[in-house]
Amino acid sequence: ANLIDANLSYASLMNADLSGASLRGAKLRAANLYKTNLAGADLSGAELDGAILNNANLSGAYMRDADLFKANLVDANLFGANLFGAKLRAADLSDAELVGTNLRDTNLSNANLEGANLRDANLSDAKLRAANLRRADLRYANLIDADLRNADLAGTIGNMAEIKSIEMSRYAITYTKDIIQIGCQNHSIEEWSKWRDNKAWIKKMEEGALDWAEINLDSLLKIVKTDPAT
Repeated sequence: ANLIDANLSYASLMNADLSGASLRGAKLRAANLYKTNLAGADLSGAELDGAILNNANLSGAYMRDADLFKANLVDANLFGANLFGAKLRAADLSDAELVGTNLRDTNLSNANLEGANLRDANLSDAKLRAANLRRADLRYANLIDADLRNADLAGTIGNMAEIKSIEMSRYAITYTKDIIQIGCQNHSIEEWSKWRDNKAWIKKMEEGALDWAEINLDSLLKIVKTDPAT
């Protein structure tokens, strides 16, 4: 199908087979593309803001500079897709398949990537500010110069470079060059380093937090110091 620059905003194309289709620059705002097969499709520059793409097959799709603001991509298959420079701010990519996906220079600020599989993904220069990366798998991902400020890294599996992850007793721990996330508590390394000066701060986090800190926190801080994230 050749649908270059077509206006399909608000259309329902659920379950359609558009694999390999030319949809460059197409207007698909708020379109219903649930379970649509878009494998290998050219969606470069397409307007997909607010589109429903959950469970869609976008493997190998070319989506450079596409606008996916607030798009629903829950459980979508984006294996090997090219989203260079795409706008994914506030998009829902929870549990999405993003293995080997090119997300370089994408805007993923405030995006939901909880449980997403990002192994081998290229996230260099990506904007991940305030993104939800809970339980996301970032093994072998390229995160060079990615903006991770205020990202939620609870239970994230890091790439062991920009994001490092370990488990210590009851908590999954993730840290970057600036922050340490212990469970749901995300604070700067400097703040955690001063915990003995303000034990009340630790105690009020949750029951047993101070007991855990007394046994483990200094050891954790030593690990972070001797094996820092890049």
